[in-house]
Amino acid sequence: MTSFTSLAQAGEFGLIERIKRQARQGDNLLLGIGDDCSATHVAEGKVLLTSKDLLIEEIHFRRCWTDMYSLGRKSAAVNLSDIAAMGGTPLHLYLGVGLPADLSLTEIDNFSRGFLDESDQAGACLCGGDTCRSPDKLIISVTVQGSVSATEMLSRKTAQEGEALFVSGTLGDSALALALLQRGENPSDFLSQRHHRPTPRLALGQALAQHGIASSMIDVSDGLLSDLGHILKQSGLGAHIDQQQIPLSNEVRHHLQGHPDDEELILQGGEDYELLFSAPSRYSDDLEALSHRLNVPITRIGTLLNAEQGLTIVQFDGEEKQVEARGFNHFRL
Repeated sequence: MTSFTSLAQAGEFGLIERIKRQARQGDNLLLGIGDDCSATHVAEGKVLLTSKDLLIEEIHFRRCWTDMYSLGRKSAAVNLSDIAAMGGTPLHLYLGVGLPADLSLTEIDNFSRGFLDESDQAGACLCGGDTCRSPDKLIISVTVQGSVSATEMLSRKTAQEGEALFVSGTLGDSALALALLQRGENPSDFLSQRHHRPTPRLALGQALAQHGIASSMIDVSDGLLSDLGHILKQSGLGAHIDQQQIPLSNEVRHHLQGHPDDEELILQGGEDYELLFSAPSRYSDDLEALSHRLNVPITRIGTLLNAEQGLTIVQFDGEEKQVEARGFNHFRL
């Protein structure tokens, strides 16, 4: 690899070549980095899944709060999570970056290494992208593609009244980490990991789809209430949630004992990237076995109702109230 000491010396094409040398070649990739377009195979009987996310400095992350390797992993993970939510298998990633002049090549290398490590762990390959200079903020744009059988694909619009609502893992960890950082406090290592290096639940999403257990699914990126609201709106349903059943980590439970005003982080805080899904209650035993096999907690948190009943929640104090499906919104003033 040519030795450069700065991004200015490497230039756009030197940087692209630097990344290309690190990226692996996927089995279904005909043309990858270096051509105007990538060219890939999609297996017969599969449909192509495509999603895109933007991560903008000072909006989605701050460089003073995270290391570049973790930021690279998170940039890939949040996109891979969308594939998990459809029950799919990730195939390809495309990375576009707007790079400020103060980024060193070492920082860029660390970011690329994190992005590629997360991609490789998921079995996906980096197939292309774009680079340019940014005036002052780091801008990251990622497109992900995956595949799934058309008969197994999960969406937000196929939930049924009377089905149970389940969620994987624990909720509120990432939101609490962010809240502490914003208050000038240091989150625990566990909370930091949950915020800066989320885990896309790919194996769980695939299993739920392949075994026909889940009827609808979404990843929890904008908060439980907001993402549940997407399922309810698109499926034309209401829901009843028991807040006491929402799975919490020991760190979040301990924090809430001294800071009960932060309870809204559980319902409205995002970026846990857990899977929220609906399924008939008869699959409870199957889900328990799946949870044990994958070592991923799966918890029932509520029931789907008809639309006229709206969204109700039983709070920690036992009081039941009607709530709005509201979470993080980039454009809310």
